[in-house]
Amino acid sequence: MLLEQTDGTGVNVYTHSEMLPAHGYPELKKHPQLKGNFGTAWQNQQKEFENLPAPVLFTTNCLMPPKPSYADRIYTSSVVAYPEMKHIAAEADGTKDFSLIIEHAIKLGGYAEDQERTGVNGGKTVTTGFGRQTVLDNAPAIIDAVKAGAIKHFFLVGGCDGAKLGRNYYTDFVKQSPKDTVILTLACGKYRINDLDIGAIGPFPRILDMGQCNDAYGAVQVAVALAGAFECGVNDLPLTLVLSWYEQKAVCILLSLLSLGIKDIYIGPSVPAFFSSAVVNVLVEKFNLHPISTPEQDLAEILGNN
Repeated sequence: MLLEQTDGTGVNVYTHSEMLPAHGYPELKKHPQLKGNFGTAWQNQQKEFENLPAPVLFTTNCLMPPKPSYADRIYTSSVVAYPEMKHIAAEADGTKDFSLIIEHAIKLGGYAEDQERTGVNGGKTVTTGFGRQTVLDNAPAIIDAVKAGAIKHFFLVGGCDGAKLGRNYYTDFVKQSPKDTVILTLACGKYRINDLDIGAIGPFPRILDMGQCNDAYGAVQVAVALAGAFECGVNDLPLTLVLSWYEQKAVCILLSLLSLGIKDIYIGPSVPAFFSSAVVNVLVEKFNLHPISTPEQDLAEILGNN
């Protein structure tokens, strides 16, 4: 979360990284000071915060060691902390005093002129707000589109992001996906694709941002609800999970998917570190897990099997 001074009327708030879904929450959208989103995935923060004339408040994980050039502008709260960083703790009654960071924002003044930022692919806008309830509220129209043949397949392309080479696979995969397919995305892996303009199918954008990594549960619930509507199992749906991997809590998400019996998951750009050859063999045999290859080959394999 970034705070920037307005022209004497207060402070503007900009979300960053995993807080992007905040713009889809009705209660938060009621506050006019919530202005927009700044920046991309977590691993870019050291570059993006370098010359930012505003303080940054970390409310969740993914804090990288701050560089000296902007360390004095970093504040933490809740479960996040870092040595020598200013921490805003809750008072005895549960409230928090943010006056220090607000005063800092006013002192820094923000940008002298409006700045135009672009996403990873050069896009200037992103659309969020397709959480579980929003998607399920539109389930009848989605089901009709599938039955009519307008939507042939769903891909969930998302997960963690990182700087390691090979993650451009996910951008290329979405760019090459057929126009009659829908891309669900979540977590910071979405920053590889969420500024792409790949069109729409009827009233639905082809890229639906379902939220952050903790919203993986919501994506599973959507899959379960669609399976119920089509009177089939989740593995019988025209749905394929294409996950980008980076350990941490992603381990819990993957294990949850496997415990639900989800099969034919594609995962990369490298397999989890704890996957010994024996573990990989079991997962391939029992769950048909696929390490990614190339977008062209994987798309051909997925769509050829459906």
